[in-house]
Amino acid sequence: MAAAASACGGAGCGPHCSSPSAAGAEEDAPAERMAQLSIAAGATTTCGKCDGGGPAVAVSGGAGMCRECFRAYLFGKFKLAVTSNAMVRPTDAVLLAFSGGPASSVAAQPRVALQFIHEMQSKAIQSWETSNSQALPAFGIDVAFVDESALSARPEHETMTVTEDIKSIVSSLSPGNKKVHCAPLEDVFSSGSEDKAARLKEVLSMIDDETGSDDFVRWLRMLSLQKIALENGYTKIMLGTCASGIACHVLSATVKGQGFSLPADVQYVDTRWEVPVVLPLHDCLAQELSLLCELDSLKTQQLLDRPCSGINSLVTSFVSRLREENPSREHTILRTAQKLKPFSFNKFSANGYHDFLPSRLRPKFQNVDTNESTLSEILCLICGSPFSESELQNLENTKHKAQKKIDLYTAHCCQSCHFQILPAATDTYGHFFSLLPKFWTEKVDAASASNSSLRDQIEDYLLEEDDVN
Repeated sequence: MAAAASACGGAGCGPHCSSPSAAGAEEDAPAERMAQLSIAAGATTTCGKCDGGGPAVAVSGGAGMCRECFRAYLFGKFKLAVTSNAMVRPTDAVLLAFSGGPASSVAAQPRVALQFIHEMQSKAIQSWETSNSQALPAFGIDVAFVDESALSARPEHETMTVTEDIKSIVSSLSPGNKKVHCAPLEDVFSSGSEDKAARLKEVLSMIDDETGSDDFVRWLRMLSLQKIALENGYTKIMLGTCASGIACHVLSATVKGQGFSLPADVQYVDTRWEVPVVLPLHDCLAQELSLLCELDSLKTQQLLDRPCSGINSLVTSFVSRLREENPSREHTILRTAQKLKPFSFNKFSANGYHDFLPSRLRPKFQNVDTNESTLSEILCLICGSPFSESELQNLENTKHKAQKKIDLYTAHCCQSCHFQILPAATDTYGHFFSLLPKFWTEKVDAASASNSSLRDQIEDYLLEEDDVN
């Protein structure tokens, strides 16, 4: 038994690694309970990794692991994603989003991400304190919660309970003082005397497509996180999106005709936003995260997000049925999508960004593939998807003949948003765009003003049509 414990410890199971002194801790997790919590059929009585450690759970692929090895397995995935993609620098201020999506395990995903990134921060703080040079500081981590209660009929006290629970979870983690930012979803709209919640409901009422309305709320959520990050000086936004959520997105995006922009959404890093977004749980399944929360008794709180609808709901149900047949199906979908060529904004490429890395790792990030897709400078006004060649051509044609701002706004929307988001009646476009967050429309205004200014500067040097003839 001692040999088994040392073998497990040598594998790096982490702070919760089993030991002879901790053997009694397993008595409160009998084999029957562990088997019930298993993700895949075939839970065994012993761990297949360390040949001990008490009852085992069967994870995707059928490998039985004890609680400590299972935790080390997930933490290893998380840490590898963070380090191999240079997600967090020592000088970063990271904002972890505690507002998830419509998945049933939405509470578990950000909770596990918070726990794991806290452990990495704790180790960084300890290393900094014991270092003689103290050259590399420990990164900071805070939490953001986007309140979407304006879109539901839930009483206000439920929102307050969720907020207090999140603050309680965050305050229980030490060392490292962590703040919690709570922002209503409607705050993304411009400030003024108008009722922001009413404005949010009005713009959603103009979206006829049920799936489009669901997606629109998701993009507003991202805009809200960007707003919090920019106003408070954060350098990264960390999401709890996991492999299960990405697998659902792959299928739903394919059905919606978003194949061109799909590679941008399935990578570990996304720098197209002003504050880059990272997905450290990219390789973890939702069931695995929920299981870890139960095994480790991590306190979670079911968030108050709206349930998904339309295509998103159908795809979630479909993937759920696939998972029942074979838990590895989600990974299969994800691996297939990752064969698509990523965009240039799916990695950090700023000069000097990777200086903090060991010299042996820098070449991995500094060697740029010349055949890699380059960033289209034009992104969709609403969803942020990169434009395809046909969409870019349509935009260029519109710029030369557009007489109104509405024409430019419309041309800056991708084909998917044209179909799902924009109202069916074109005469209502003006009112619809006037309701959108100014953060979106002001980008188009700035680009248009820049182009007009450039034309004014070179107008004297342009040939008139009569001069050509």
